[in-house]
Amino acid sequence: MNRQARASLKRRKLTAAAARVLHEQGVERTTLADIAREADVPVGNVYYYFKTKDELVRAALSEHSAHLDELTDRLDELADPRDRLRALIEGWVGLRDVTARHGCPTGTLAVELDKRADGTLDAEAGAVIRRLLDWAGSQFRELGLSDPDDLALTLVSAYQGMSLMANALRDPDIMSREGARLLRWLDSLPVPDRRG
Repeated sequence: MNRQARASLKRRKLTAAAARVLHEQGVERTTLADIAREADVPVGNVYYYFKTKDELVRAALSEHSAHLDELTDRLDELADPRDRLRALIEGWVGLRDVTARHGCPTGTLAVELDKRADGTLDAEAGAVIRRLLDWAGSQFRELGLSDPDDLALTLVSAYQGMSLMANALRDPDIMSREGARLLRWLDSLPVPDRRG
């Protein structure tokens, strides 16, 4: 492996570590040393690739965005948009234990960043959530449902709410119960008759 490939791999390792540690500890409690420890690299390496904590937060948001892309690409392999949305909800429920401990990775980061004075990184976190909303809206649109963007907002808001409650109450069963409720809601949405 050449030097450039090793450097790229190390940066990717640090980015993934930043996403995990920031999700678990939050921005204010996380140090660059925490991320170095998680990535199993000397702390000097963190400073080489990321000069500030904000650069690490930006990298973590990029990691969340890449994860969302991977997830939606996998879901898009399913033929039916309702099945894609169902699989999304089931995936959220599958992460119930992590969510009960730490909340939604992007949602909790967005809320924490909103409290900061500079106000730039919170917009980047919001952009990741917007991408999820847009993807969900396209699924409802493909189903031919009216108000697809509103339905997407209902879905993603429900996820954020159940994530918040599961985390606040440290109860993963909230994700299971609310996920089941979301699945029933999704199945109750009428599919327009497209025969014509």
